[in-house]
Amino acid sequence: MTTVYDIPAEMLIRQVAEELKKNPQIQPPDWAAFAKTGVHREMPPENEDWWYVRAAAIFRRIYTDGPVGIQRMRSAYGGKRDRGSAPNQFRRGSGSIVRKVFQQLEAAGYVSHTTEGRVVTPAGRSFLDNVANSLKAQAAETAPGLARY
Repeated sequence: MTTVYDIPAEMLIRQVAEELKKNPQIQPPDWAAFAKTGVHREMPPENEDWWYVRAAAIFRRIYTDGPVGIQRMRSAYGGKRDRGSAPNQFRRGSGSIVRKVFQQLEAAGYVSHTTEGRVVTPAGRSFLDNVANSLKAQAAETAPGLARY
């Protein structure tokens, strides 16, 4: 069985984002069209589906690094803030985005909240592994030389 660890992150996140669009529990809030992803950013994301991509990336990080909390995920999605002539400093990403994605993944049944942090449920593990397995099957069909993924 193919798992998340066997597929490159970029391919997996793109496909999981497409699958999450089909789930009615995962929807961007009204403010998502105008929100920046952190104080280190100057503009909101240009991709219209950025919410689903971020949800898929967070979902994958919970799978690989779990249990994780909001602060740890904020650090993962942070970056350097441009302070003009002063040296850049690291700033964490938006906690509201991470919190809402956690809540939506919990409502969908893919993630559960424990005392140590958020962990992937068996349903969530199955969902991600099935997406990874389908990506491997697609790679084997289209280019047999790429079946190593």
